[in-house]
Amino acid sequence: MEGERAVEECERLARAAGPEELAGVLSDPGRPLWARELAAYRLGVAKDPRAFETLVLFLNHRDPQRCATAAQALAALGDPRTARAAAALATNELRVAYAGQAVRLLTTLRAPESVPALIATLERRLVRNDPYRNVALACVAGLGVLGDRRARRVLQAAEQHPGLGAAASAALARIPAPRNRRPAELRKKEAEAGG
Repeated sequence: MEGERAVEECERLARAAGPEELAGVLSDPGRPLWARELAAYRLGVAKDPRAFETLVLFLNHRDPQRCATAAQALAALGDPRTARAAAALATNELRVAYAGQAVRLLTTLRAPESVPALIATLERRLVRNDPYRNVALACVAGLGVLGDRRARRVLQAAEQHPGLGAAASAALARIPAPRNRRPAELRKKEAEAGG
């Protein structure tokens, strides 16, 4: 009987509950975790800022599916605080085991915080026998997608790291080559001499 009521409640929250009821679920400590997760997701994809704090908590949850759901809703929410929160979670060494979705969210957001946070997180993963290879791979992939020249040095270091080399090489291939920094006068002389 209890299970049937939970299924009915889940279906109602998923389909019929309005924004005010969903917001009430977020602040009701008597509600089960799944109900708060569902309410936060629905509010997030509806761009309701009341979902922000709950979604950030789920973004760093130990359950990978909850993290992924929260990341999807945060990306849809469009709250300007999201990138800063995701960067804080991605760079928190005490919670690094759960940082993969925060890293992926930073890649999706393409915010000013994204590249520095991914670089900092990847640098810490390049130590010998680091157990968080999945987070390192997410950083490498994200830096490749973002294509920012600032990532070259850390990706070159990652190329030498066991298990990251191929992914780092692929990411580096997506980053534009460094600009020619020779003085304009020297470039002009070389052009005149060549033609």
